[in-house]
Amino acid sequence: MWSKFIYFLHKLTPAQLIVTFYFIAVTVSVILLSLPVAHREGVELSFINALFTAVSAVSVTGLTVVSTADTFSVTGIFLLAFVLQFGGIGVMTLGTFIWLVMGRKIGLRERKLIMVDQNQTSLSGLVNLLRHILVIIIVIELSGAFILGTYFLNYYPTWQEAYLHGFFASVSATTNGGFDITGQSLIPYANDYFVQFVTILLITLGAIGFPVLIEVKDFLLNKKNQRYRFSLFTKLTTLTFMLLIIFGTLIIGILEFNHFFQGKSFIESFFYALFQSVTTRSGGLATMNISDFTNPTLLVICGLMFIGASPSSVGGGIRTTTFALNILFLFHFARGKKNIKIFKRELLEEDVIKSLVVTMMAMLLCFTSLIILSITEPFSLIEILFEVCSAFGTTGLSMGITPYLSDIGKFVIMFLMFVGRIGILSFLFLISKKAADPNYHYPKERVIIG
Repeated sequence: MWSKFIYFLHKLTPAQLIVTFYFIAVTVSVILLSLPVAHREGVELSFINALFTAVSAVSVTGLTVVSTADTFSVTGIFLLAFVLQFGGIGVMTLGTFIWLVMGRKIGLRERKLIMVDQNQTSLSGLVNLLRHILVIIIVIELSGAFILGTYFLNYYPTWQEAYLHGFFASVSATTNGGFDITGQSLIPYANDYFVQFVTILLITLGAIGFPVLIEVKDFLLNKKNQRYRFSLFTKLTTLTFMLLIIFGTLIIGILEFNHFFQGKSFIESFFYALFQSVTTRSGGLATMNISDFTNPTLLVICGLMFIGASPSSVGGGIRTTTFALNILFLFHFARGKKNIKIFKRELLEEDVIKSLVVTMMAMLLCFTSLIILSITEPFSLIEILFEVCSAFGTTGLSMGITPYLSDIGKFVIMFLMFVGRIGILSFLFLISKKAADPNYHYPKERVIIG
């Protein structure tokens, strides 16, 4: 039986194998989160709710159909943090770490799996990349846990409770998990700008992309006094990431100036707008009830969540570089230019095509899901659209309809969270087979466009 399973795995493509590993991770997570020791006394978790929570945790989304604080015990909270770690860093990162500890050689097949899981384009340096990712994320999370835990001594009566909240808040923010054990997300800290600043920093470090963090580390540790050259990926994704945060902050501030922010001080309005803009990158935590925003603001947030985080990060969505390439393509095409140049580099046509394919497929998935949920769920269109974009972007923000979804609705949202985590390209490669180029061509003919 075991040999047949191994044979089955060897027949799968790297993309199919990665998805299989994530399915296994969800299965293990369901078992862990269904254990009686993981629940508070007298609380029972149904299979569909345990499955939804597991998918949400593995995809580091944060949408929940049950209250985390009221459902899970301290043991359950640690188990949930472990699952978030698995989903945030990626199954291949932790799997490779286990292989290295066991002294197992990382072969070509394993490197292909790592390449797919981390959205890389080259097989070289992958094991070293995963070592750096693991060390950097652990250092960030431990630092965040210590800072927040120590600060939370002002909020909680015992040091155990303070550091538990600090630990989980750090893991949830860094992995962009969006889960909370306060029962109210970060609303209790709506006027505590230190907690918000630390959380913003952790969300950004998790969502900006692992290659960016590694290059920044190399730059800071560069002792050769030589000019360090950042890669095009780091330049493009960092610029796009920051511009989206600035745009989100400004547009939320403008749209809500005479609504939610009316009567509030500048510093209050600024931090409300900034935090909600940052959390749309895939964070999922909130310092207010999102439903208090007006519809135009909610639509902007939907767009920001649809874009999501950077590639090779803990977040989902179409990713920042995909959005950047789409905008650059439109700009250059409008100016009659065939080649896209930025930062003294020229983009590959293949990457531009991939960005368009990812965007179109993502829009098709979200549109189809929106239609299905509009039929099965008794909520307004804006509430359903918000839920769809949040699930696909693995963000975790909600207008409060998640616990009231039907079973069909829950499965649609789980599917979107899963696809958002593994990525559109991996999803498409599930059904693809490597086909040889045909040795013939038909006559070409132009088609009227537009």
